[in-house]
Amino acid sequence: MKQIPFKEKQTILFQGDSITDCERDKEDPDSLGRGYANMVAAFFNALHPEMRLRFVNRGISGNRVIDLKQRWHNDCIALRPSWVSIMIGINDVWRRYDSNDPTAVEAFENDYRKILSDTQQQIGAQLILCEPFVLPHPQDRVAWREDLDPKIQVVRKLAREHGALYVPLDGLFASSTMLREPEFWAEDGVHPTQAGHALIAHHWLTHVGAIKTVH
Repeated sequence: MKQIPFKEKQTILFQGDSITDCERDKEDPDSLGRGYANMVAAFFNALHPEMRLRFVNRGISGNRVIDLKQRWHNDCIALRPSWVSIMIGINDVWRRYDSNDPTAVEAFENDYRKILSDTQQQIGAQLILCEPFVLPHPQDRVAWREDLDPKIQVVRKLAREHGALYVPLDGLFASSTMLREPEFWAEDGVHPTQAGHALIAHHWLTHVGAIKTVH
């Protein structure tokens, strides 16, 4: 198992779209929602209570990378977290297909790089990048690969550039559909079920070295 990279009393901020938001109470700054962010915090604190980490969730449903950039000062820089975990990108794909409002790969890369550079330069936070993903259910999601795959490559590239920890989720969900049907993990191919959120949480914890992998 990797050595846990966190130090005592650090703050870990989760950022992203609805997958991260997951119905968190916007009136409660400590609300983590019902999804993987809450599961990560609960499991990590149960395993390592002596570290006294604080987990914060500022995901907002519907966000694209440009939305993160616009709110980044208030919802990241001003909070001064030690670590920032980001999962973003699927809405940059989705809006092309449901609203004819695509996000060019170059714009996605430039805005995402700006977010990461500002975070490192202004507060010195370390980064955890979670790969966006889509499952082939319903059938129209299959066509999304054309738009999503280049954006996944961008996230991988940026993780290398910025020395981020990386949580590879697209391949994880693809392999998991060999065990159960796609809708078991995400009913609409995007928003995880309880099992899907647990899968993300487990692999997040594995890739930061908090638990041993079961594979």
